[in-house]
Amino acid sequence: MQADLKTFSALGVYGASVITALTAQNTRTVARVEPASPAMIAAQMAAVFDDLDVRAVKLGMLGDADAIAAVADGLAGRGLPVVLDPVMVAKSGDMLLPDSALDALRSVMLPHATLLTPNLPEAARLLDCAPARDAAEMARQGRALLDLGARAVLMKGGHAEGASCTDLLVTAQGITEFTAPRQATGNTHGTGCTLSAAIAAGLAQGLDLPLAVGVAHRYLQGAIAAADGLAVGSGHGPVHHFHAVWADG
Repeated sequence: MQADLKTFSALGVYGASVITALTAQNTRTVARVEPASPAMIAAQMAAVFDDLDVRAVKLGMLGDADAIAAVADGLAGRGLPVVLDPVMVAKSGDMLLPDSALDALRSVMLPHATLLTPNLPEAARLLDCAPARDAAEMARQGRALLDLGARAVLMKGGHAEGASCTDLLVTAQGITEFTAPRQATGNTHGTGCTLSAAIAAGLAQGLDLPLAVGVAHRYLQGAIAAADGLAVGSGHGPVHHFHAVWADG
């Protein structure tokens, strides 16, 4: 959530939050997770939607099937662009989405997604298959996720190997490729959250989907490039959301 709000601020949009779970975590581990009740999730969504002029929605960690159902109910009939980052595992390796919630994520939440942004392990888990090993498999899995209800899929290639990192935007109209050099840093905490939040910011500002993804992709590359300058924590440190704003960024 902190990564999302920092991203929104850095990109010139105002973020409002709905907390689906509390986590006790740092750059090394997730020590504890406590889910919010469905009633509390519903109340937070109502409070935001009843007062603010919401232009786009970004979804991250949902935690369990009850939270997924509550969020889906709150989105019904809103007609807003929804960027769904299917958070399943923390950077530390801690599991954040149990197997019992997978069916709900597939059947209840994916149909709300204007854009689904899985990394390769997340896409494989959603499809119950092995992670994609090359661009052709990424494209096939992206199309399979379209068949599950998402209107577009950004297959993120950060878990692949090689000197470059390639993401594929898969839609019914075709595939758009976004490639950047792979950067040598261990400070990549929040990359998925940051990218999906940046895309949502672009959609809120009226950009079409391919342009929003391109702007977000460039923003994230800058945040990763500047991450080592933060020196936050002793594990996987965060990317530098304000790299273009802070004087030492």
